[in-house]
Amino acid sequence: MTDSPSRVERVLNLLALLLDTRVPITREELVREVSGYPPQVSAYRRAFERDKEVLRGMGVPITTEQLGDGTEIGYRVKPEDYYLPDLDLTADETAALRVAVSAISLGNQSGQGALMKLGEFGDAGAAPIASLPLVPALATFFEAFRRRAVATFTHRGTTRRLEVWGLSSKRGHWYVVGRDLDRDAIRAFRADRIEGDVDLGPPNAFETPADFRPDDHIEDRPWMMGNSAPVTVCLLVDADHAAGARAELGNEATFTERSNGDVEVELTITSRGAFVNFALGFLDHAEVLSPPEVRDEMIAWLERAAR
Repeated sequence: MTDSPSRVERVLNLLALLLDTRVPITREELVREVSGYPPQVSAYRRAFERDKEVLRGMGVPITTEQLGDGTEIGYRVKPEDYYLPDLDLTADETAALRVAVSAISLGNQSGQGALMKLGEFGDAGAAPIASLPLVPALATFFEAFRRRAVATFTHRGTTRRLEVWGLSSKRGHWYVVGRDLDRDAIRAFRADRIEGDVDLGPPNAFETPADFRPDDHIEDRPWMMGNSAPVTVCLLVDADHAAGARAELGNEATFTERSNGDVEVELTITSRGAFVNFALGFLDHAEVLSPPEVRDEMIAWLERAAR
């Protein structure tokens, strides 16, 4: 489940307060100052612990110190531990960075965290021109990319091991791209389709090719460009055309081979018209099996063409 905007904003505000304080702050003081925590003691303590782990999981160095007689714990983030070194950006480059962060909304205001790490703050009043959903696994994949660590995860019920060479966004979705170790090939995975947790191996496990560009391996899929609710379709492809279907769809689909060599292809679509055009490319070598409404639409199109 992705974080709701309120929690994202709460975590960002917690980080800002931890950075701003020069003395450690107790959990109760933090909860009182940062809006969004539940009023019940047990509930806000659990929420605070989760938020703290989210920040630490993203590499934020939260320090703890004993206060008074040692019965209380205080928290803070030392700026010298958190902020990046001075990048010596010009005024124009800093302005461009602010525009970029303001132009892309990561669920709410979490993109501002990047500017905070540079000691800058974005334009809070600027309306974003695009929106990208927050994905639970995204922070872990960024960490895998940063550390050059192999990520192990489950995708469509199959365990995959990936050298994370890069991340990119396209058509409103985040993609993680790299070398699939079990298939010895470059693969791209939509981050929101990752099932469960992502485990990371040791750092410095590989080197990313200097000329690698993630966008080169994220193809435009016309059947995913519609605005309809996603639906999973099943297409039966004849054995002598199965290889072409696999090459065309790659890891976007799930393939189940029948005993005669025919394959059942499961694919998620948001544009039925584009999918119908794709299926028609196989002529009489493919048949839409399900769901019934998509199959009926395909039959109706063929009947109109016949008339």
